[in-house]
Amino acid sequence: MPMSSQGKAFDANDTETGSDRKILLFDLDFTGHHAGYIQNLIRYWRDEKLPGKLYVVVTPKFVQLHTDVVKIAADNPKNNIIFVTISPEEEAAIKAKNSGINRTIRSFQEWNLLCKYASKLEVNHCLLMYFDSFQLPLSLGGKPPCALSGIYFRPVFHYSSFEGFRPSWRERFWQIRDKFFLSRILGNSYFYNLFCLDPFVVAHISKKHRELRVMHLADPVKIYDYPDSEIDAIKKDLGIQNNRKIFLIFGAPRKRKGIYELLDAISLLPSDLCEKFCLLLVGPVASEELVETRIEEISKSLPVQFVKYDKFIPDEQIQPYFQIADFILAPYQRHIGMSAILVRAAGAQKPVLSSNYGLMGEMVKRYKLGIAVDSTVPSEITKGLTQMLLEPSTKFGDISKMKYFAEQNSPSEFGRIIFQHI
Repeated sequence: MPMSSQGKAFDANDTETGSDRKILLFDLDFTGHHAGYIQNLIRYWRDEKLPGKLYVVVTPKFVQLHTDVVKIAADNPKNNIIFVTISPEEEAAIKAKNSGINRTIRSFQEWNLLCKYASKLEVNHCLLMYFDSFQLPLSLGGKPPCALSGIYFRPVFHYSSFEGFRPSWRERFWQIRDKFFLSRILGNSYFYNLFCLDPFVVAHISKKHRELRVMHLADPVKIYDYPDSEIDAIKKDLGIQNNRKIFLIFGAPRKRKGIYELLDAISLLPSDLCEKFCLLLVGPVASEELVETRIEEISKSLPVQFVKYDKFIPDEQIQPYFQIADFILAPYQRHIGMSAILVRAAGAQKPVLSSNYGLMGEMVKRYKLGIAVDSTVPSEITKGLTQMLLEPSTKFGDISKMKYFAEQNSPSEFGRIIFQHI
């Protein structure tokens, strides 16, 4: 039952175990991991035959782009997974995340839409699929019409506990800001669970907020099995030369992912090593014209093989590209939070060359997933590439720890943790 106008706490034990259970997944983004997370949760709900109703509030654009995800709900025999879209007018009004001001405005727009649809659907519990976006309105006293839980993606205030971390002034501000937000939000009676993709932050938050359930959450990646014959056929179709070591960079090659630093690093390689090097770019490369231009420049002066597969790849077709690669590249630029790239690489037992910053760097070191370098410095990336070109891939990483890391981040574990608590 919704919270009263006086803000009385919702008792999850009263209504969330039977047929009157109504849960809302709220996410107005349709890029990156967002569709995958929703897909994993509705699959788990369907496969486990959970009672009650699961509402999923998304944008019309989400429904257009991710028909495979929506189809899971349509094919569910219990008919208790319901996609609800906000109106086209509401979607058009939402600010893009292209500036600090717009992100702030958007956070309040999303908050107002969450309250509207949670009230309209009379849900018992809402899961904020991206808790980070709601911290400002919640910290300023926003009162939801139901119980809340959230998935916390980008905590940064504990990074100072990582070896070698030296925060910039901006990161110091973020640390202070996030601590303040959490102190304002997490003591409220309507907030039940905080699910954290960063395992190292759980103890920090639990120490300050003992009344709250704070849990580490798996970063869900489903690894689909492909026969060797199909993987070999993909490699042949791509036209990769036999004498090359394959370095994969997966997804749209955005600036924040370090594509320009990577290309600068490749241009520093000696010619004899370039003859052994293949950069495989899988994802919408053409959307980044400057990347295309830089690749053409390098190709004219060095014998690097660049192979581009310029397409969006559905989730179930991703893994073969990790299988055919020798190494996986993740030179993100001071990225806060986790990356599914690490999980996919571990699932394929392929070493990564990753940024040494924050959570990604810590995961690579602790689970021996490959090598971590200062990816803001091209010459440091070059050193890492040189090692990988000259030495066998077995020297980088620990296969048993890679397997363990991948198993800990399964979709079933992701769904189990969430629905066990909401």
